[in-house]
This record gives sequence, structure tokens and C-alpha cells, in this order.
Amino acid sequence: MREAMYWEAQGNRVRCALCPHGCSIAPGETGRCHVRRNREGTLISETWGLIPALALDPIEKKPLRRFHSGSWILSAGSYGCNLSCLFCQNHGISQRGADHQGNREGETRVVEPQSLVEEALALREEGNVGIAFTYNEPFVGYEYLWDTLRPAKEAGLVTVLVTNGFVNPAPLERLLPYVDAMNIDVKAFTDGFYRDLCGASLDPVLETVRRAAARCHVELTTLVIPGENSGTDEIGALARWIASVDPSIPLHLNRHHPDYLMPTPPPVERESLYRLAETARMSLSHVYVGNV
Repeated sequence: MREAMYWEAQGNRVRCALCPHGCSIAPGETGRCHVRRNREGTLISETWGLIPALALDPIEKKPLRRFHSGSWILSAGSYGCNLSCLFCQNHGISQRGADHQGNREGETRVVEPQSLVEEALALREEGNVGIAFTYNEPFVGYEYLWDTLRPAKEAGLVTVLVTNGFVNPAPLERLLPYVDAMNIDVKAFTDGFYRDLCGASLDPVLETVRRAAARCHVELTTLVIPGENSGTDEIGALARWIASVDPSIPLHLNRHHPDYLMPTPPPVERESLYRLAETARMSLSHVYVGNV
């Protein structure tokens, strides 16, 4: 663990300024992300270096289809997320904090930033191009990103963030010079969906898309859930908004599976997903269907 960045003291409480939640955190408690804790008046990042998920993945799995296609990338994840999506597909680590580590002997590794960089470099012979931070929300472990992305770039590695995009502009802008690509989840194109199913709001995510698209390669993902964000009008509006930023930004429309606190509805019908993709292609150059 280490002292967090982006916070201020408020008496015996601390206010985190990393994401739009702006959590005011009482002594001994964490923010909504589960991993940034008020420890005796100092905000601590509890998951610095904790890596429960580490794998060499095809880069298309991030998903990135128009960035180093056909290559592999060392993918690392930790604990915590600042959203509470009822349908989370990675809730085993994303909806838990550092105190959850080690359900099984040896499950969580402690990996120093330089060690992660060296591991990525050693995998170049197997086609690895860099490091992706994924599986949980990488921004809640901001300090580890800050300490790792810079030496990774200096070593000539590609750097990727797979993120929900719910982060404040100042910390985002500070990291962007060290990020080559991002896949940003745009969960839906209505604020009601974000409020009711994710415990967040849409506008900060759209702002992250705008800022990131001006600085690095960006692809977007929407997990399509029948009856929640699967309307033709909504997908059409989302695609038109993306096109207003850049019509060449790829959009991935992925088929969800019932999980976590949403055992229903069943996955969207494949043909319905294909039709939504055709709607999006009326505005965008690159639309992909996933999980089919």
C-alpha cells in the first residue's frame, strides 16, 4: 500500500478527488471503490502492487480490434471498482477490496512496477507487445498505474487501459501521455441506466471519451442487455454521439450473460445484436459484435 494521490483532508475525514463520486471517507473506511481507505487521516491506496489476475491475452480480448491486431498483451488486474454494476462480469475481484485477497493459497501476487515491466519484456518472444491494465477498474489503483506506465513506456512497451471511464479530468490528463490505447466501457447512453444499474452517471464517461480520443487510440464497448440498453433508438443515438467525436472510433457491441446481481434477462438474441450493429454502422466506420 502507499499514500494515495488526489485527495484532501476534511477534519478527521478525507475527500477523494480521483473520480466524480468525490467520496468523503470516515476514519477506517474506504470509498465506494473498496480500495482507497482513510487510515488515520491519510488516504491510502491499499491495492498498490496486488495482482490477483495476470495473463497473456490476445489483444483482441481487451477488446481492441484496430490496435496491434494479432498480437498478445500481458494483462494485469487488481481489486476494486468505483462502479457497482449489477451485471458485473468480473465481480469476484472488481467488487471487493484488498482485504479479500488470497481466497486460495498464492492467489494474489505482489508485483513491483519494475518487475511487471521486466515480465512483459521477457514475454516479447511470445508476441507480447506491452501491458494492459484490465479485469477490474484500473483507475482506482491510480498510484500503481502512475508508477508502472512511465517505466513501461521508457522500455518501449505498449500501454493499454481497459476502463469504465469514470474518472476526473485532472488525473486522466496526467496519465494520458503514458497511455497508447484505451478501451472505454460506455455502459449505456442514458443517465438512468448508469444511476440505477451502475451507481454512477453518464456525462463523466463521455468526457473521458472526448479527452482520451484526442490523445491516444480509443475503442468503446457496450455490453448489450435486453430491455435495459438494447433499444435501436438508444444504440443509434450512441453511435451518432461517437461519430460527433470521431466516426472512426471502433464500437464493440457485446452480448451480455446473466451474472452477479442480475440473473435475468437472458442474453440478447444474436440476430437482434446484429441488427443493432447495422444501426450503429449508419454512423460509424467500425462496429464489431462480441460474445456471440
